[in-house]
Amino acid sequence: MVPTAESPVSAHAAAPAARPPAVRMQGICKRFGAVRANDDVTLEVAAGSVHGLVGENGAGKSTLMSILYGFYAADEGRIEVFGHAATIRRSHEAIALGIGMVHQHFMLVHNLSALDNVMLGAEPNWLLRRAEAVVRKGLTELMAATGLHVNLDALVEDLGVGDCQRLEILKALYRGAKVLILDEPTAVLTPQETEQLFQVLDTLRARGTTIVIITHKLKEVMRVCDRVTVMRAGRVVHECDIGDTSLEGLAQAMVGRKVQLGRGDDGPVYAAGAALLEAEGLRVVDAFGVTRLHGLDLRLHAGEIVGVAGVSGNGQSELLEVLSGLRVPQQGTLRLGATTFEPGRWLDPHRARTLQLAHVPEDRHARAIVLDFPAWESAVLGYEDLACYSSRGLMRHGAMRSTTADWMERYDVRPRDTELGSGKFSGGNQQKLVLARELGRAPKVLLVGQPTRGVDIGAIEFIHGRLRALREDGCAVLLVSSELDEILALADRVIVMNQGRITGELPIGQCDETRLGLLMTATEAVA
Repeated sequence: MVPTAESPVSAHAAAPAARPPAVRMQGICKRFGAVRANDDVTLEVAAGSVHGLVGENGAGKSTLMSILYGFYAADEGRIEVFGHAATIRRSHEAIALGIGMVHQHFMLVHNLSALDNVMLGAEPNWLLRRAEAVVRKGLTELMAATGLHVNLDALVEDLGVGDCQRLEILKALYRGAKVLILDEPTAVLTPQETEQLFQVLDTLRARGTTIVIITHKLKEVMRVCDRVTVMRAGRVVHECDIGDTSLEGLAQAMVGRKVQLGRGDDGPVYAAGAALLEAEGLRVVDAFGVTRLHGLDLRLHAGEIVGVAGVSGNGQSELLEVLSGLRVPQQGTLRLGATTFEPGRWLDPHRARTLQLAHVPEDRHARAIVLDFPAWESAVLGYEDLACYSSRGLMRHGAMRSTTADWMERYDVRPRDTELGSGKFSGGNQQKLVLARELGRAPKVLLVGQPTRGVDIGAIEFIHGRLRALREDGCAVLLVSSELDEILALADRVIVMNQGRITGELPIGQCDETRLGLLMTATEAVA
């Protein structure tokens, strides 16, 4: 199942000039009602290359690749795969043509083993024990050839995010993928996992596999891609070799204007005001007896953004859960305004909202919106009992819709359709809807986890601007992000977490990636 010297993807070294592109899509159009998701799109991907596909949320990137993979059928246009015309109306037709896709949200069965997930729907024969032996042998060879190592006997629910992604890629390659589509492949990976993925992609490219990456992370495009295509409003607006562009050039092509990247002119330095939130001795032990927070102390002051840096899984999520009232610690105290909470009578999310503490969760699907709800319901989730939304026990749906429409305009949520299902918005627009709900009531304290995960650079600039504006208005912001660039761009003070402990605390003027990286890997606090 590994591409070999005899397969179509290996002729690149022998005769690169005569080799047809791996994929050619010409004049692709796709409409959803009145919306033109793809408008006369032409895309050509060279065989054996890594091709970046970038653009704002809703630009049409995922729709285009979903057409190539057979999730959608194009209304108009022509597709060629390795020089041959192809009709792709179902995913199994794409797979038969050597096209595989790894989605942003993994398509794995959690209570099956890694091996069973690869076999599912592709069993080599009806004798399962014999089939397992055949698949295991093929996967072992594939892992050795590509560096994609996964414990085949582990249940998917016990695998980490990086392992799940490697499994998805293995599954696609085992089924004969010569063209591999990766949708936001690093959205939930740690920096270390991201670099491991890039090393795998380098290996696959060297073996002749063609890779298309849909991503918002322009640094990663510059790092791993050979060529890049930029889409905006359903059309291709720019295409070039990576050597002929820059981060700034790609950002401008994506949004149609210059974009402020990094910290830039951050205006006056805001002196920290009164402490609005104080936590002392927070200790959290999970259901398996593992200590996630070791007596952690934290203070948030008015008019500052405190960044929390660290590799995911080192207590940041538990810290947000405790401070927002979603989890009760075994030990510790929390003071919010004039109210003190202890484990026997801890803060709950409803009380947090009454005390003007807002929370943007790390996982918007699990914690922030209901995918089946229309946008206006997700936009008021948790705030339904406010006087503006209810009267004498009856909910005022008109007021909810009106507020949502106003927020959609102010936060540039696209499309501006309050009745559209929350799950039908792109990830970036879902995030802006959540931010509008939580930021729209001028909180005194804001807890925000991974605010720009999976969103485009234009939305990142907007979200960063909103967080800075809150700080200017005197809000205390706790920002948890796995992106060091984001921490460095926003924070006034940075704390670093490792294994449930704070291993360092620095003013932003003393922070750089190297110093923070050392603190992120330290097991004891560094003075």
